[in-house]
Amino acid sequence: MPSTRGWTLQDWRAAYEQGQSPKTLLGDLLASLDTANKKDVAWISLIDQAGLKKALAELEQRREQAGGDLAALPLYGVPFAVKDNIDAVGFETTAACPAYAYAPGQDAATVARLKAAGAVLIGKTNLDQFATGLVGTRSPYGAVPNTFKPEVVSGGSSSGSASLVARGLVPFALGTDTAGSGRVPAGLNNLVGLKPTKGLFSIEGVVPACKSLDCVSIFALTVGDAGALQDIMAGYQSSDAFSRKTPTSLPTDGPAIRRGGPIKRLAIPEHPQWFGDQQSEAAWNTAVSNWRQQDVELVPMDFAPMLELAALLYEGPWVAERQAAVEAFMADHASDMNPVVKGIIEKAGNFSATDTFKAQYRKEELVRAIDERLQAVDALLVPTAPTAPTIAAVNADPVTLNSQLGTYTNFVNLADFCALAVPAGFRDDGLPFGITLISGAWKDAELQRLACQWLNAHPTPLGATDCKRPQELPVSPASADTITVAVVGAHLTGMPLNTQLTERNAVLLEQTTTSANYRLYALPNTTPPKPGLKRVGPEDGCEMIVEVWQMASSEFGSFVDLIPAPLGIGNVELADGRWVNGFICEGYGLEGARDVTEFGGWRAYITALKSGQA
Repeated sequence: MPSTRGWTLQDWRAAYEQGQSPKTLLGDLLASLDTANKKDVAWISLIDQAGLKKALAELEQRREQAGGDLAALPLYGVPFAVKDNIDAVGFETTAACPAYAYAPGQDAATVARLKAAGAVLIGKTNLDQFATGLVGTRSPYGAVPNTFKPEVVSGGSSSGSASLVARGLVPFALGTDTAGSGRVPAGLNNLVGLKPTKGLFSIEGVVPACKSLDCVSIFALTVGDAGALQDIMAGYQSSDAFSRKTPTSLPTDGPAIRRGGPIKRLAIPEHPQWFGDQQSEAAWNTAVSNWRQQDVELVPMDFAPMLELAALLYEGPWVAERQAAVEAFMADHASDMNPVVKGIIEKAGNFSATDTFKAQYRKEELVRAIDERLQAVDALLVPTAPTAPTIAAVNADPVTLNSQLGTYTNFVNLADFCALAVPAGFRDDGLPFGITLISGAWKDAELQRLACQWLNAHPTPLGATDCKRPQELPVSPASADTITVAVVGAHLTGMPLNTQLTERNAVLLEQTTTSANYRLYALPNTTPPKPGLKRVGPEDGCEMIVEVWQMASSEFGSFVDLIPAPLGIGNVELADGRWVNGFICEGYGLEGARDVTEFGGWRAYITALKSGQA
C-alpha cells in the first residue's frame, strides 16, 4: 500500500477516487503509529481498533446518506487530530492535566462539522497545560520537540498538533489560539497556521483559556487545504455566545486594514526585536527582500501600540479569564498542575475588578491608536516568532523566553484581527523561519490569496517531509452570500469602470482566461470604450484574458443595474472548464464592432490603441 506520509487533502481525495478504501488506508496508518511505549509525545490519546471500526461504520453511513457521492463529503476518509482541549466523543479531554480529564458527551462544534464532511478523527494531541504557553514544554506528557531539531522547542501551546502535521502523519490538525498558539508552532515547524477571525469558528466544546479571545485554529501543509477546511468549519452557532455571523460586506470607511479589497500595502516593524537571535534576523531580512519583489508595498512602522497591547494579555488582568476557566479545579487540584502554568494563573489574584475595567479602557484606546496608525495599509507582515530557543533554555527561564515568542502574536486577538502564519524559508542553522500576515476581522480570504502568491513565488517543502509543495490555489469562501463574476473589459483592474466593483467591496480572486471558444470585439460608440465577448466554436475562437471578482450577493443587483445594453451578465466558460457569471453581449451589439481577438484581451488592445499600434 502507498505511504500516506505528507499527503495533502487532494492526495487523499485522489486515492479514494482511484479505488483505495478508508479501511485499508486508515488501518495501515494506525498500525504505523508507534505510541505503545509513549515514544511519540505529540499524542495524548490515539484511536484503538474498536474506535476505528466504529468511525468507519459511521463514515460508511454518511456515504450511503449522500447516495455514494463523494463530492458531498469533501473530507471523506481523511484522518485528522485535535488538540486535547477540544472535545471529541470517544476520547477523554485532559487539557494536558490528567487530574482534569473528563469524557465529553458530544463533539466540539468544529469537530462535528469536520466529521459531517467525512473526516475521521484518529487522536488527541499534546499541549502546554490548559493552553497556557507558547513553548510546548509545559505538559506532564512530555515536551514536544521541534520536527527539525529535537533540542529546540516545537512552539505551543498547540505543540502536538503542529508536530503531527509537520511530519506528515495527518494532513491537518486543530489547535487553539489565544495569544499565538496556532501560529508560533506553525512558524517553528514550516507549516501553515490559520488563526481565524474571532467567532468565525465556534468555540463550543473547547476548554477555555481566555474565552473572549479564544479561537480554534488550523494547522495544514498548504494554504489551499487550510482555506478548504475554513469553509467547512465556519458558520454561526446560536448556542455559542461568542460565535459571530459573517457580514455580507466589509465597511467602506475606517482604516484600510478593516476595509474590503485586495491587499496591496503591508506594514512591517520598523525596528524588529530579535532578542539576540541573529539567525532569525537574517532570515527575516531575506524574507523582506523577497517580499519587495511581490506586487505589494512594504511600509516600515513603529509597532509600539501593538507591543503595549500585547503586554496587556499576560501582564494585565486577562489572566483572570484563565482562572475563571479552571477556578473550581484549582481549588482542589492545584498540586496536580504544572507549576509554571499554576503560577501564571495564580497572578489573577493580583488584579481587582477596577483594574480589569481600567485595562479594558486602555485596550480600547490602544486598538483605536493602532487603527489610526494603520489608516493607509491593508495588512501587517511580521515574523511569526523572533527566536527559536532550545528546550533546555526554556526550562531554565520559562517565562521570559515564552514571552519573547509572543512578541508579534499576543496583540492580534485583542485587536480583533485575523492572521495566517506561512513558511518563509530556512535559517542558516536549518531551522524553518515563518512570517505571519495579519489583517482586520473577516479578511481571512484576502490573507489566503496573498499567502498563495507568496508561496508560489517562494515554495518550501511540506512541513518536515521531503514532499514538494504543489501550486498554491486560494479557496473562495463557499457561501451563498457571495457571487463571482468574470470581467473582460472596462471593469478590469485599473480600467475606468473598475470602481463599480471596488465601491461594492468586491475582491479580485484571480486573473485567468476563458476557454478557447470566444472572440472579442470593440463595441462602437461606447464611453468609456467597452468590449463585447462572443461565444464561438473552438475552431474559430481564442482564450481571452479575464479577471474573476467576488462580491456580496446583496451588492450584485446594484452592480448589474449599471450595465448598459447590449451588454449583460450570463455564463462564461473559463480555461479550466469552470462556468462563472460573466459579461456577454447581445448579437445586435456586435454590428459594426471591430474584432480585436488577436490582442488576447481588452487591456492589450487599449494599450495598442493608445500607442497608435491598433
